[in-house]
Amino acid sequence: MSSSYPRSGVSVVASLATLATLATLAGALIAVIPAAEAATPITVTSQSALDGPIRYTVRVTSKQFGNAQETRTIRSGQSDDFTWKTVPPGGPVAATQACPNYTSLPLDANGAMIRQTQIRFAPVVGSDGTATVQLSFQAQMPQGDKSVTSGGQTIKCPNDVTVSQIVRFTMATSGSTKTLTLDDGTEIAVSAKR
Repeated sequence: MSSSYPRSGVSVVASLATLATLATLAGALIAVIPAAEAATPITVTSQSALDGPIRYTVRVTSKQFGNAQETRTIRSGQSDDFTWKTVPPGGPVAATQACPNYTSLPLDANGAMIRQTQIRFAPVVGSDGTATVQLSFQAQMPQGDKSVTSGGQTIKCPNDVTVSQIVRFTMATSGSTKTLTLDDGTEIAVSAKR
């Protein structure tokens, strides 16, 4: 029994010596790593890649369809849809499922027709930073009601007015604003900022 204690003491001393040697070697290795292999610093610039995200603000001003504005971040080659629903002058106009094109009408929670403006915005940015844009505008609104014959009965349906137009234009992406006037007099102002 007494012979096991000296062996234990020797093992402990040997283990401690091995640990001290490993610590010394690790310190020596860290000391010889050249500073040139350290990670290079990251440089942050204010410029983004031409196909990077750009903030586009689209503003609609229309006597007939109302005013709206929204900002979206879009990459070159992508498209985004802007949709605004508002109450028309005179309020919503009642509609039933028997009305023609009922499923394509913009409706409120009560099933009455309201006003809707939609824009599909698709920019492609060139190597000089200029965006070539295709903008699709579509708007609907009720102007009172009309009598319609459906299933042998005369019913009242919204007298819906629809405007649709596609325009193509170029614009800078450096913060300037491009203003368009559509055929119905609606004004669309688009600004872009990186």
